[in-house]
Amino acid sequence: MFIDRASISVRSGKGGDGVVMWRREKYVPAGGPAGGDGGRGGSVWLVATDDLNTLLDFRYQHKFVAADGERGRPKNQHGKAAEDVEVRVPVGTVIYDSPSEELLADLHQAGMRYLAAQGGRGGRGNSHFATPTRKAPDFAEPGTPGEHRELKLELKLLADVGLVGLPNAGKSSLITAVSAARPKVADYPFTTLEPHLGVVRFGPGETLVLADIPGLVEGASAGTGLGHEFLRHVERCRLLVHVLDLSGGLEERDVLNDYDVIETELRRYSPELADRPRVVALNKVDLPGALAAAPALKADIEKRGIPCFVISAAAHEGLDDLLRHLRQRVAELPPPVVFRPVPAERPLVAEEEARIEKGPDGWTVTHSRLERQVAHLNLESAGAVVKFHQLLDQHRIVERLREMGVQDGDTVTIGDFAFDFID
Repeated sequence: MFIDRASISVRSGKGGDGVVMWRREKYVPAGGPAGGDGGRGGSVWLVATDDLNTLLDFRYQHKFVAADGERGRPKNQHGKAAEDVEVRVPVGTVIYDSPSEELLADLHQAGMRYLAAQGGRGGRGNSHFATPTRKAPDFAEPGTPGEHRELKLELKLLADVGLVGLPNAGKSSLITAVSAARPKVADYPFTTLEPHLGVVRFGPGETLVLADIPGLVEGASAGTGLGHEFLRHVERCRLLVHVLDLSGGLEERDVLNDYDVIETELRRYSPELADRPRVVALNKVDLPGALAAAPALKADIEKRGIPCFVISAAAHEGLDDLLRHLRQRVAELPPPVVFRPVPAERPLVAEEEARIEKGPDGWTVTHSRLERQVAHLNLESAGAVVKFHQLLDQHRIVERLREMGVQDGDTVTIGDFAFDFID
């Protein structure tokens, strides 16, 4: 089953806590602090691989969680870092942030990696906090938490040439005739239900990748039919081959009108597609009456400046000339489209000042750096409490609370930590 969209949840591991330990060797008086650092939490990576061609696996597993780092050890030994989790995705997977729809990465080459969730940093043990005036620190840092993100994955096939057209125009027959791809081919009055990739080999190391895009119908760009679900696969193609049913299909149709319908849908879906190079293939010339209509239609299309070839995919007629043109044209075109994140412009700001607000449940102090510093303190130890008071003085929190009318017993919240104010 071909699945080209998926949503996943990733969570990295928490960093291990630093520990409070002491040297206790014989004949070493006043050994001092010896608490080791916590280990790094595991990260979650998305890795592009050629072994997959669908996002089907994520229908059954969509949560990926890395382990936490180990806490520090005695004798200044570091805790063990957790192993990273690698999630394999097909080449051509584009990654978006689910809540904001922000483009994060395009894994367009095998081996490319994207850090989906950074593992938490291990906390420092008490040996890091020893100073000439504080020789026995009785506190250590907890590890920082991991990240949790909701991501959306979209697979956009990597192909040199995209075959587009109405249902039953013969796209599947064409890709079957020129490559080893084997989509189901029959005289169906409906379209192929999933895209297919085919590789045309011209010689050692020289190939051309074709994508058979499910048939489009009028209104596809607005959600009519199935083809709109797969239009994203056309976005990477460097060249489009518009396959037209020269016989008029199962019903009598105006072939040029068929061409205009598909061109309109492509333009509505993405204005950029209107400028993408294209070739027209008039297919099914082997059917009765089709050969007679071919010269006039070919002339009308070439008047629009578009190369046109008369072929029969079923009878293998005219395919060599078409492939020769595609080979030459693709060699002249720039590399496939790569979707790159647009870096956000961040204005330069002055040093942040803590924001203090009074609410129904007390006072809230908002300051990103102060919140991180407080989160790293293990406030169960006396030394950490002293450090906490130093941070409050450094950021003028107590002074400003007094000015704003704080009362004894009021609750003050900094990040995830809350305490009762006692002046």
